[in-house]
Amino acid sequence: MSTRKQTIDGLIKKIQAYDPEADFDMIKLTYEFAKQAHEGQMRKSGEPYIIHPLGAAHLLAEMRIDPTIIIATLLHDVPEDTPVTLEEIEQNFGSEIANLVKGITKLGKLKYRGVERYIENLRKMFVAMAEDVRVMIIKFADRINNLESLDALPPQKQYRIALESLEIYAPIANRLGMDEMKGRLEDLSFKYVHPKQYEETKRIRDERLKGKEKYIKTVQEKARKELEVANIPFISIHGRNKRLYSLYQKLQRKDEQVARIYDLVAIRIIVPDVGDCYATLGILHKLWKPMKGRIKDYIAQPKPNGYQSLHTTVFAENGEVVEFQIRTQQMHDQAEFGIAAHWHYDEGGTRMPKREIAWAKELADIQKDILTRMSDLEEMKIDFLKSRIFVFTPGGDVIDLPEGATPVDFAYHIHTDIGNKCNAARVNDKMVSLDTELKNGDVVEIIVDKNRKGPSQDWLKFVKTHTAKTRIKSQQKSSLTDWLKMVLPKK
Repeated sequence: MSTRKQTIDGLIKKIQAYDPEADFDMIKLTYEFAKQAHEGQMRKSGEPYIIHPLGAAHLLAEMRIDPTIIIATLLHDVPEDTPVTLEEIEQNFGSEIANLVKGITKLGKLKYRGVERYIENLRKMFVAMAEDVRVMIIKFADRINNLESLDALPPQKQYRIALESLEIYAPIANRLGMDEMKGRLEDLSFKYVHPKQYEETKRIRDERLKGKEKYIKTVQEKARKELEVANIPFISIHGRNKRLYSLYQKLQRKDEQVARIYDLVAIRIIVPDVGDCYATLGILHKLWKPMKGRIKDYIAQPKPNGYQSLHTTVFAENGEVVEFQIRTQQMHDQAEFGIAAHWHYDEGGTRMPKREIAWAKELADIQKDILTRMSDLEEMKIDFLKSRIFVFTPGGDVIDLPEGATPVDFAYHIHTDIGNKCNAARVNDKMVSLDTELKNGDVVEIIVDKNRKGPSQDWLKFVKTHTAKTRIKSQQKSSLTDWLKMVLPKK
């Protein structure tokens, strides 16, 4: 949708569709207040500035987000770009709105350049998230709207904003489980950061999907009829194309072999409850032969960011490979909106139950330590922004680690003492060396030696997580202090 066509009346209409009890007079008042504050200000595109906060608000209304967040979105640039103060916003709109706007203002313009800018940006965002994650929901909407109008900026600025969005914003959206925001941030940034790869990936996707619409509809219709015959209720059956940047990443992992990518188009089946998910899976496997090793149960074992779904790849009509994703409506909303689902209204006009993501709460403490040292930028990117894997304890608990993590990282994640006394590891019932890279779904068992005095210095060469590195260094420092006390003469 073009931002030029977006109006306050259109925004009201979108909100009315999911929250008819919202305070629409307040929303209109907020818009007029922001419009007046930004009066005379223009965007680089030549449009009035109010088009930007209004566009970001529309994006959130399409996600059926709590109107309180939408009101703060309309005001989010007022204190930074106009003479209106935060105090005036609090007087007019109350402390909750003012605090959200204050959180966005803190993220404002950065004085730094290069690596310093990157670190300061991360630090500010992590602090904002720890204080109120709703600030990040607004910031993502703000950034997506800016990316949509990036053509109006000079090429160097286009590249910087897009790269920052790809390297910082999208991975954080991913960690928060916000797949819809992550996907939009990635695809909008992709064409500015890697223009040649963007065009090539688009060409590959378009070629592979050419003429597939009719086939996918045939498969959907056959699945629909079988579910109806089996009396299995379903809310919707629809296809969705793989996003461009996600396809590009997968092509790189698969050595550019597009034939090995089975989810270029996935058929998503939304059903009322968990029992229906497994019943649907059974019907699909009765109808078509499943591909070996491609059945994934993320309902029994959710991904670290809370994602739940059943995935299966089958040999459908004429032997063509098709991926299905089966989930409940609540799982679907959680997958699309992640932590924002708490402020998302479902079809019945009620808000989703809250799901806490533990790491978001730890960020305030972590940033005080790790982001104060310039040399830790790569460590920061690995620990928090890199793709995640989830591995299991023998008891079935899910442990969330960065890609490339080892049994030692796993051990320190469990407990400092387990890490310090870690002697060996068993992965999927096989003994492995302590520097082995763990893979998604591994079952890891740590064998401890109670007599071990502490970690090995060599472990620092291969551990990936900040937790493991700091605890190894801390233990070594403690051991050295103890040794010095023993050998140095007492005064």
